Amino acid sequence: MARQDNFRDGGVRCRSFGQLRGGLYLGFFLFFLLNQVVAQIRYSIPEEKKKGSLVGNVAQDLGLDLKRLRSGRARIVTGENIHYTELKTDKGILVVNERIDREQLCGDETPCSFTFEILLENPMELHPVTIEVLDVNDNAPIFQNSHLKFEISESAVLGSRFVLESADDADVGGNGLQNYVLTPNDNFDLKQHVNPDGSKYAEMVLQKPLDREEQPRLSLKLLAVDGGDPQRSGTVNIDVFILDANDNAPVFNQTLYKATVIENASKGTHIITVNASDIDSGSNGKITYSFSKSKAGIADLFEIDEATGKIYVAKEIDFEKDKKVEFRVEAKDHGGLTDSSKVEIEVIDVNDNAPVINVMSFTSPVSEDSPAGTTIGIINVKDLDSSENGQVRCTIEGNVPFKIKSNVRNYYALITDAALDRENLPECNITVIASDTGSPPLSTTRTFYLKVSDVNDNAPVFPQSVYSAYITENNSPGVSVLSVRARDPDENQNARVSYILEECEIGGSPISVYVSVNAESGAIHAVRSFDYEQIKQVVFTVRGQDGGSPPLSSNVTVKLLIQDQNDNPPQVLYPVQTGGSLVAEMVPRSADVGYLVTKVVAVDVDSGQNAWLSYKLQKATDRALFEVGLQNGEIRTIRQVTDKDAVKQRLSVIVEDNGQPSRSATVIVNVVVADSFPEVLSEFTDFTQDKEYNDNLTFYLVLALAVVSFLFITCLVVIISVKIYRWRQSRIMCHSNLPVIPYYPPRYSDTLGTGTLQHVYNYEVCRTTDSRKSDCKFGGAGSQNVLIMDPSSTGTMQRIQSEKSILDEPDSPLEVSQKCQLRLFGPFVFLLFLVSCSVPRTAYFSYTT
Repeated sequence: MARQDNFRDGGVRCRSFGQLRGGLYLGFFLFFLLNQVVAQIRYSIPEEKKKGSLVGNVAQDLGLDLKRLRSGRARIVTGENIHYTELKTDKGILVVNERIDREQLCGDETPCSFTFEILLENPMELHPVTIEVLDVNDNAPIFQNSHLKFEISESAVLGSRFVLESADDADVGGNGLQNYVLTPNDNFDLKQHVNPDGSKYAEMVLQKPLDREEQPRLSLKLLAVDGGDPQRSGTVNIDVFILDANDNAPVFNQTLYKATVIENASKGTHIITVNASDIDSGSNGKITYSFSKSKAGIADLFEIDEATGKIYVAKEIDFEKDKKVEFRVEAKDHGGLTDSSKVEIEVIDVNDNAPVINVMSFTSPVSEDSPAGTTIGIINVKDLDSSENGQVRCTIEGNVPFKIKSNVRNYYALITDAALDRENLPECNITVIASDTGSPPLSTTRTFYLKVSDVNDNAPVFPQSVYSAYITENNSPGVSVLSVRARDPDENQNARVSYILEECEIGGSPISVYVSVNAESGAIHAVRSFDYEQIKQVVFTVRGQDGGSPPLSSNVTVKLLIQDQNDNPPQVLYPVQTGGSLVAEMVPRSADVGYLVTKVVAVDVDSGQNAWLSYKLQKATDRALFEVGLQNGEIRTIRQVTDKDAVKQRLSVIVEDNGQPSRSATVIVNVVVADSFPEVLSEFTDFTQDKEYNDNLTFYLVLALAVVSFLFITCLVVIISVKIYRWRQSRIMCHSNLPVIPYYPPRYSDTLGTGTLQHVYNYEVCRTTDSRKSDCKFGGAGSQNVLIMDPSSTGTMQRIQSEKSILDEPDSPLEVSQKCQLRLFGPFVFLLFLVSCSVPRTAYFSYTT
């Protein structure tokens, strides 16, 4: 609210012009910086007031009550002259603190004022206050010299001008110098002039010719009078010596000389040269230059060469004190005639003042959950230079989440530029750089130490998403398996992590039956002993929870892999070892080198290298005839079979795993070397004698023959019935256009994924009794004959199988037709074979489809 009051005491005048000069500007400043309405007030007070004199009622002018001043800890801040006034918070008034001398404070500058701010807290308010110091007439005009001496030729023409020394009055306005008064005389008249800056000087103008013979000397007095009340004055004595005739006075070639000089120019720097000429000759035409009587202090800044008129710098010039210097230069000949010219020297500012940073407020520590835009400090920056040299720009050094914002004048606010994260930035040094735009620029730095306080905003983090550990089966209960550790970047209680085993079930049992976890260290122990063949891995979840409020947590998966031990020996799947019958593999004598006799198939329920099997030939009737594949267990011939080779061959193959220590199993393989069945039957008696039979062998043979005969007749009836049924079905199938889906025996699969049986062998062979050249093979990679001989029976059963690979596509219609014919023809060949056999034992085939 704008207000204007006049105080009777001391003639103090208070004016508030928030609406007149800066209402909108200050409004924006306070809205962004302090979020509070600020009023700017202005007081006027005469100089030389006594200490304790009233300046103004601040509380009333700002619309504040005394409680607000006390609660807000109202105080005067900033400003170079804040010691002149004092704020009485208990009364809400502003009083004079010490003597104020306007001339000392401002010199000849008008109006004279100084500014400071009144700061209130909770909430923060900043009220600018301007004190204007009014001048009183406490200084009389003073001449620099008490005597002035003039030497004037008697030939001086009428109207000649003689510049008089100017008086200096420290007061301004109406209290300053007003006019000059010259004592009455007949020869000279006083003429006064006003400089562009308002200062006055006087000249004596010759009104009547001088006569040295009549009056060689004149004594005058010059009086300088100010306009104060009461009026003050100063005098100077003027002695005029009349010289002999000098008809011509020096004349300057310019009435006004202008020059510029850089502030802080070194002593002796040449500025400008003035020039005057005198048409007289001899000594009357010789000119000397000097400074005219001017204001005090000008002669100290410059010096002039009396002979040449060159003006030099006498001492360093400060732009902040003197922005422009004006004085007059006098040219004088030896006859005493003079002329004067005005010299204006403009001082060019240089950037010789660095900015000054004043801290108004700063808050530390700051919570890390403070939103972006939070104000943490207020600073004031000033630069005494002008123009570009005085324009200040504030920045923050480094890459920190803070920025500086200027709202009004030279005030800046330090605010957060982004959300703070104590884990990444627990503390920070904020370096504020205030630099001006001069050339070269000057800068000032100020460092603020800020600490960020913690909140529980981070959950514990495990370095791995999945932990894996190995434990050997048959372990001891309670053994330590591994430890899980989670890191929480928070601090103190917010970073204390506890470990909890999440409930789950494995095989219907809770996870706590298998493992346990230490809540403090995260160490995981095995509660029980594990068996690899029963359980191969245990997967569970561990939760890490911090001690914050509310607590935060995260989970990690733990895989406990059971390692196998070599605690199981290999198991032989083929050939099957039976106690009641002998299984023999038949090899034709025409077999070439590398002929596949049979394949030993074994598995190991262990895993890894404990299940890697190797096959070795331990014993053999003829070691030079057969070999066993180390990896695949295939028994092959290593040379051509001859007639000299024994018909019956006995091989002992040992199967070993790769465990430490290794385990093994042994299998006996019987091989018959023969081209025809009669040859095999002739050797059968001798072959069966390798077995150890007791004395009741004949009894058992007769009993076996009877049982086999009964079974044979039963099987014969069943086979004929089945064949007839299949024959009917095959005729329907052969005459139909439906696709034929062949049947293949299932493979042997390794449940552990490490089985050694990689191929399926399926043998399907039709052979006559007297020729090995009548084989019918269907897609087999090789053939293998198996001869099963039962010593307790009178017959021999030969199973002939043909190895068949699993096909990717169904058989073609032609193949289906051929197979149908073979299946119809098979039973008849079997019956013919039974009729043609003349051996005393019953021989039969096991035909496999």
